[in-house]
Amino acid sequence: MSGALRLAAVWIVVAAAVVKVEAAAQTATPDPKARCAQLTAYWDRYGARRSEGSGGPNMTRLGAGIDCDKGRYDVGIKAMEDLLRQNRFTVPPP
Repeated sequence: MSGALRLAAVWIVVAAAVVKVEAAAQTATPDPKARCAQLTAYWDRYGARRSEGSGGPNMTRLGAGIDCDKGRYDVGIKAMEDLLRQNRFTVPPP
């Protein structure tokens, strides 16, 4: 195999690896709007207290919902993840 042919083969392998890594990175990042919805639904189902005298709605949850509705997904997601951790929940995977 000539040197030029080997070099071309190496570049093909490198290019294929880069494309594969970029594709994996794109699929690993969830849609932030969907992530907000996932986290707030998780809290509403498992974390919200519904008994008499529970103290009312959680203000952090309400604020995160407003942030997500207004497109501030990063703020809303962080608030919900922090709220879940503070209440000893495991944050669900994206």
